[in-house]
Amino acid sequence: MVTYSKIEFLAACASRHVNDRENVFGGTGLPLLAALLAKETHAANANLISEAGFIDAKPRNVPLSVADSRYYYRSSAAIGLIETLGFILQAGRIDVGFLGAAQIDEYGNLNTTYIGDYDSPKVRLPGSGGGNDIASSAKRLIIMMTHDKRKFVKELDHRTSPGHLEGPGSREKWSLVGGGPEVVITDMCQMDFDPETLRIRLASVHPGYSVQDVLDNVMFDLIVPDDVPVTEEPTQHQIDIMHRLDPNGIYLSKGGG
Repeated sequence: MVTYSKIEFLAACASRHVNDRENVFGGTGLPLLAALLAKETHAANANLISEAGFIDAKPRNVPLSVADSRYYYRSSAAIGLIETLGFILQAGRIDVGFLGAAQIDEYGNLNTTYIGDYDSPKVRLPGSGGGNDIASSAKRLIIMMTHDKRKFVKELDHRTSPGHLEGPGSREKWSLVGGGPEVVITDMCQMDFDPETLRIRLASVHPGYSVQDVLDNVMFDLIVPDDVPVTEEPTQHQIDIMHRLDPNGIYLSKGGG
């Protein structure tokens, strides 16, 4: 029997959404671990691109930032931030991007700016960074976040990065290059988006959780299909690879069991 932590489960789930030969904006943290895991398993020819300009990166273990020199290892090229965001991302050449968020609404719009009132927020967050660029321009978006009812809100305190905005036709109205979010992966479930309404929809529940658990932890009307499968569990092979990529537990040690 394979044992795994919530963090290992999240990374394994996300890795399955990366396809071979795709251009991937992996960033840092769990998204990067997921992208590297995909390259080590089923997507060996995925092209990992760092915001800071490392192209076709093949780091031996996880970098700590998008400019970490570990990204240099066996990279095909090292260009600049402006060239990467402008010539590659904003030109529509990124197939899949990863983002996290403090809040998400039913159309996949994200808040990473502040919680509470603008003039006197409860919490100030890092802001957009390259998040808005990725959400606006990547062909599809994978969102990874811990599952907390306070994060799945009917109305964002601030819209930092666009999802499907107000629904069908919204992204086209604003001439956004990318296709918007495709999947939301939490430590409780996987969600996708209804193709007609573009509202968030339950896709699978992780082992140990029920559909009702998910419904109790969102603040909007989640679409629930008649048949909701159980999410595929990580394999021992995937877990072994993750620990080789993150031997010091920089990311794998977070979040507990």
